[in-house]
Amino acid sequence: MDRFGDLDVFAHVVTAKSMSAAGRELKLSPAVISKRIRRLEERLGVRLLQRTTRQLSLTEAGQGFYERVVSILSSIEDAEAWVASGAGQARGTLRVSAPTSFGRLHIAPHLKPFLDANPMVTVDLILSDSFVDIIAEGFDLAVRIADLQDSSLVAKRLAPNHRVLCAAPDYVAARGVPASIEELSHHTLIAHNADQWRLDGPSGPVGVRVNGPLRTNSSEVVREALLAGVGIALRSTWDVGPELKTGQLVRVLPDYAVGKRVAVYAVYPSRRHMEQKVRVFVDYLAELYGATPYWDAGLDL
Repeated sequence: MDRFGDLDVFAHVVTAKSMSAAGRELKLSPAVISKRIRRLEERLGVRLLQRTTRQLSLTEAGQGFYERVVSILSSIEDAEAWVASGAGQARGTLRVSAPTSFGRLHIAPHLKPFLDANPMVTVDLILSDSFVDIIAEGFDLAVRIADLQDSSLVAKRLAPNHRVLCAAPDYVAARGVPASIEELSHHTLIAHNADQWRLDGPSGPVGVRVNGPLRTNSSEVVREALLAGVGIALRSTWDVGPELKTGQLVRVLPDYAVGKRVAVYAVYPSRRHMEQKVRVFVDYLAELYGATPYWDAGLDL
């Protein structure tokens, strides 16, 4: 019995949300797809999918099974790709998209060791604060700072992303330190591409409306305004870590921060036939940053 084949069929059905669509991808008839799903459920002794005439949905058991199947299939793909890549040297142009400030601070300064170790690779680094369509625009990978739990792309977590509320000492001296999350409504808040901050606090998630006198799409403008004492901002430690360590900025309401699901990721279209140039760059960044990235060293998080 082709157990791994049944797992692959199941994963395709869940991703495609249709047995017919999965059949087209796998070049199998809907009847064969249905038979293999039924065989898998019979072997496991549980129903994995709820079927109606209009849609498919996962049962509770099916959801847990799907998460584990995806991990298993990804590991198999990784193993096959590792064998296929052999000892081949990375080569070619590597097109990378990254957020402007993060790319300037935490990618550009570290390119020389990577290029020295991979002399046949040329890096084309494009910095933008927009989420580019990496497939349509021809990128090999993108570095993104977001919650990518539901991304359709392959996402490898490179580092945590701690975001904290902070202000300049001059601002705090003039306006005082907010004693509660509710008091933020009486302070100047600097908005960056959002009308609301979604924070996790001692009592759970909370939303804060951001309606200050400054709104910008540039993270670097927010940073400069923050240092100038304009108001309170929600910033990542990779952006303001040095200033927090030297006292140029101070944290306010330290019990509130952005949830742990937001992180620094490398995203790329597929693990299948992953080029060596992509693999070595992703591995390089993952090792460079790690579970405790250098920018968080010395911070009380």
